[in-house]
Amino acid sequence: MAAQHAATLIPNKADHEPPRGLPPTITVEQAGELLGISRRSAYRAASAGQLPTFKVGRRLLVPTARLLDLLGLSADSLGSIQVASRS
Repeated sequence: MAAQHAATLIPNKADHEPPRGLPPTITVEQAGELLGISRRSAYRAASAGQLPTFKVGRRLLVPTARLLDLLGLSADSLGSIQVASRS
């Protein structure tokens, strides 16, 4: 449901490419870390459609390029942000 709602908030651009240094998708937890919000707040934002997400099986993922678009950032303005990988 959240993915459908998020799709209406942010246009789906065919020219989206993953930002340099970041994977094409990140987890909701990782998006929360980048945004400086708690895991719970990140999942609430995803549920409310405020955070762009889509499901792959049981995993809820955030497209990195769309998240940056939402924040008004470009991949070039990020420098060398590192996302903690899940172990």
